[in-house]
Amino acid sequence: MRLAFHLFASALILLTTLANGQILPGTQPLEANPDFSATMVAGIDKMALRLIEQSNAGRKPTREKLKAALGIVDDRKAMTALELVGNTSEPALLLENEHCRVFRVRWPVFEGVHGEGIYVQPKSKPHARVIYLPDASSAPEKLVDEFLLTTGCEVVIPALVSRDSEFSTNDKFGVKTNVTHREWIYRQSYELGRHIIGYEVQKALSVVDWFKSQPEQVPVLIAGVGEGGMLALHAAAIDERIDSVYSMGYFAPREGVWSEPLYRNVFGLLRDFGDAEIASLIAPRPLALQHLFYPKLAGPPDAKPGERAIAAPGKLTEPDLLSFQAEIERTKVLAPTSRIQSCTQETSNEQIIRHIFPKATAEAALKTLKVTGTVFHLKPDATRQKRLVRELEAFTQRLLVSTEMERDTEFWKKLPMGSVADFEKHTAAERDRFWNEVIGRLPDPNLPMNAKSRFVRETDKVTIHEVTLDVWQDVFAWGWLCVPKKLKSGEKRPVVVCQHGLEGIPEDTVTDDPTNRAVQYYHAFAQRLAEQGFVTFAPHNPYRGKDSFRTLQRKLNPLGLTLYSVINGQHQRILEWLKSQPFTQQDKIAFYGLSYGGKSAMRTPAVLKDYCLSICSGDFNEWVRKCVSTDMPMSYIATGEYEIWEWNMGRTFNYAEMAALIAPRPFMVERGHNDGVGNDEWVNYEFAKVRRLYNKLGIGSSTTIEHFDGPHTIHGVGTFEFLKEKLGWR
Repeated sequence: MRLAFHLFASALILLTTLANGQILPGTQPLEANPDFSATMVAGIDKMALRLIEQSNAGRKPTREKLKAALGIVDDRKAMTALELVGNTSEPALLLENEHCRVFRVRWPVFEGVHGEGIYVQPKSKPHARVIYLPDASSAPEKLVDEFLLTTGCEVVIPALVSRDSEFSTNDKFGVKTNVTHREWIYRQSYELGRHIIGYEVQKALSVVDWFKSQPEQVPVLIAGVGEGGMLALHAAAIDERIDSVYSMGYFAPREGVWSEPLYRNVFGLLRDFGDAEIASLIAPRPLALQHLFYPKLAGPPDAKPGERAIAAPGKLTEPDLLSFQAEIERTKVLAPTSRIQSCTQETSNEQIIRHIFPKATAEAALKTLKVTGTVFHLKPDATRQKRLVRELEAFTQRLLVSTEMERDTEFWKKLPMGSVADFEKHTAAERDRFWNEVIGRLPDPNLPMNAKSRFVRETDKVTIHEVTLDVWQDVFAWGWLCVPKKLKSGEKRPVVVCQHGLEGIPEDTVTDDPTNRAVQYYHAFAQRLAEQGFVTFAPHNPYRGKDSFRTLQRKLNPLGLTLYSVINGQHQRILEWLKSQPFTQQDKIAFYGLSYGGKSAMRTPAVLKDYCLSICSGDFNEWVRKCVSTDMPMSYIATGEYEIWEWNMGRTFNYAEMAALIAPRPFMVERGHNDGVGNDEWVNYEFAKVRRLYNKLGIGSSTTIEHFDGPHTIHGVGTFEFLKEKLGWR
């Protein structure tokens, strides 16, 4: 009797509290904040910078990890010879003197992809063989000088994809952008588990393959300046056949990589690598590091008339000498056998040559070296850059087919279809793989919940409160709770978590103010559902603030994390709190999101099984193709959403695979025919895989797609019925 009275009293207090508009039971008063969104982003930023600062403590660098991070997964074609590049008006032979001949050349790397550049062929037996990589803003012809021609070395100078933007275009759709060529290839390749850095390292290693196939072996050196200095370090760290390294204008502490150009963004880099860790893999081979010739960039190219100004921000600066030297000292601690020469402006060419070559080789090179001040004005190949860009673009676009086949082999063909229980047992490991390796997983929330609330407003049917919950140091969750007024004593209701889209806030899903632009997209669906008897919660996901939040992705990626690493932790805390409320059915908490919220509907319920169903509105797509294709008008390749790509998604999980991680829980897609985020054909193509899965498992009625004749908006017809049916609420 006493227990029954206690429960009745608690319920009465709850109903009275809600009716009177006070704070929610079990919460502390919440002070209003003029911009919870900006506060949240700033807190996540603090956490990300703190994690970056702590990242070097547990690094365990290996060559295989570096290869994986750079997307070096494609087999190189066998290289038997350099092919001369020239015609009657532009001959391949550029220069000949008593020491050597200089040619324009190319060589095969992948199917349809070549390395191109300059070949210096000495007229006598070479003392050494050298790969000399220029900065991305410099043509290889600019590196041909008297010093290079008289050392008696056989030299290949590869051309790099440049920082120009002339070919970052889609002529079919008349799209021109200010995206650099390097970022243009990065945008297409990152989602597919490849990288512009990896592609160019492979081009250099193809030359190593050729050097090592020669009958007479001599030392192999790789050298580079600026972007080429980066490639030289990475190539030598990966390939022990390279005997020595000379890197100029790159080596530095790498914790600020998030502020550099987007094409230097490497997923998981800082978990295992700074420049010191990369250099440690070169030990005990000779390594010369020069604190000179750092490229300086204030940002991407200015958009020319007719170009879309969509390039990601990023700058390059010269590190101070003390930071440069400190990173070298870190290398020596990591690898006591390191043989590093720190070079400054005062270091002579003779000192460098004696350091990077064996004694006999160095003496032979110095004996033939002549520097008389002769300048060679070799004209750069005006057509080469277009070939470099278009070949890598064509290769990457073909990967859309092969990576889908890879997903089919590695995911779909391994799914057991005998029973739902067998299926769930198998997909538990796949769910962990998705969360840990693709999305990136942070530790579970570790602060006390510290729930706070404040009354916002009420209607004749619904009471609305604002709620915050602590998650990690500096990170909190925030949202608006809508509770129906007609709750009976002790009654528990299903909950629908209603997720806003890009640049949205929780209020957008609740407001029915016709002057608020959000109404045309959300139609107050969180409030409408509450009026129909559901408890609803509209959380804030921190994809708001343009560069402020996009920079979070840049800071998280080198740690092997994404924005959803944070968002999923916030939703863990939200679910924990919702399940503790006396008016909610713990096993009936659903997720329903529009646009970027639809993106969340794929990534959050896929890993958090406490969401009993998911509805993806205005986002479901052939996602990998949308992120990579240059032949879809709505592709992210030509938009300003530079945070959108997720490393290696194309080889692992497209939207159908994510839906498989949600199965056997109910799953629905809401699709407007006029929604420009995709087209019906590609949406239906991807959903057909989901339909097939649910049918094979004998639960076909648990998934559906509703098409409606409308734009990018919450339709709220079939989805509302789906919620009522699957949550058992009428």
